[in-house]
Amino acid sequence: LPIYQNWGPRIAAWGYVTLTVDGFRSRGLKNTCAKGPQPGMEFDAYTALNFLVKQSFVDPKRVFVVGFSQGGLLSLSSVERGPVEQRAENKFLAAVAFYPPCIGVKGPMTVSALILTGESDDWAPAEACRKLVAGQDDLGISRQQDEGKPIQLVVYAGAYHAFDTSTLRRPVRYFGHRIEFNQAATEQSSEALHQFLQSMIENR
Repeated sequence: LPIYQNWGPRIAAWGYVTLTVDGFRSRGLKNTCAKGPQPGMEFDAYTALNFLVKQSFVDPKRVFVVGFSQGGLLSLSSVERGPVEQRAENKFLAAVAFYPPCIGVKGPMTVSALILTGESDDWAPAEACRKLVAGQDDLGISRQQDEGKPIQLVVYAGAYHAFDTSTLRRPVRYFGHRIEFNQAATEQSSEALHQFLQSMIENR
């Protein structure tokens, strides 16, 4: 996939080991845009983590989970306080989500998290992420803002869904939503991601 082909080498160049999880091919899926994540996908991140911690070149206490779109939702869900995280023997240091559908996450987070999204995203609206950070849902306050670990939110003006996909130089309508590459948002999110990873390791 172009997203992972772009980000894997970039993150590896910073000195990190990267592992890409393909939750589609093993399930015979092309995408999950219409129906959302399929049963069992919520455990994929921990299956990958359990593999990584057994590698001699990986520090088991310094593993991050990073996801994009629905993968971002799963990234956040994997560190959200609840049955998935509680059942896991190994834990992530932190989580990062690019343009996730935040409406599917309630928190609180068991580790620090970073959300990077576009202000113009009409598929995974930034407003839902703002509510998540503020501890709100559609009915009002669902949790205290300081409950759990902090969530950082960065919203890029003029950026749409999949803003880091370089093959989308021209806007495309996909499942009724606009997706479009944004060079500025991609560069800024890359720097934000790099700084976040470094800060989590330094403050560990």
